[in-house]
Formats: sequence, C-alpha cells, structure tokens
Amino acid sequence: MRSPQEVKRVIEARLTSYLSRDKTGIRHELLRLFVRIKSITVAELVSELQKQFTVTFHKIASMVGIIASRIGILRVTRNADGASAYTLKEKYVDIVVRVVGDG
Repeated sequence: MRSPQEVKRVIEARLTSYLSRDKTGIRHELLRLFVRIKSITVAELVSELQKQFTVTFHKIASMVGIIASRIGILRVTRNADGASAYTLKEKYVDIVVRVVGDG
C-alpha cells in the first residue's frame, strides 16, 4: 500500500507527463478552470474554452475522462438534470496549482 505522499508524487508525475504533451495550452487552461470553478460540467467547460480555443464537446469530454480516470484527480457527481459535474479533489488542488499555476 502506498503512503499518501507517494500517491501524491505519482499523481504529480502523471499530471506533469500529461501536460508535457500540451502543445496548444488547452490542457493547462482546462485544469486552471477546475481550480477556479469548483464544480463544472463538460458543456460548461466547452463554453468557457471556446472563448480562447477551437474545441469540440467530444475533445473536452475525452480530456476530462483521461484526467478523471488515468490521473485520478477529479470527482464525478450527477446533477439534478442528469448531467455529470466534475470537481477537482481537494487533496490534489495544491499539486494542480503548483504544476499549472492558478490562472
């Protein structure tokens, strides 16, 4: 079993690796939105990111899915209307801020 510090190091390494392949800055901005806005849906992310980037719903949903499943820093909840809302897990906020900045 890994210690909490070891888990955080693994998460930070995964996040750094994921962001190292970000040529356009979309991934960085996506994570900054999670730091600023506590709970957000993919549709809301798309509308925010479309102000700066050319993105599709599918592209953003894929990014969120990778961040939630492979990196493991997002919590998923269902809204009353059935849409999934994503929240950055509190214990990883400091790592995300350190890696991408707070915007």
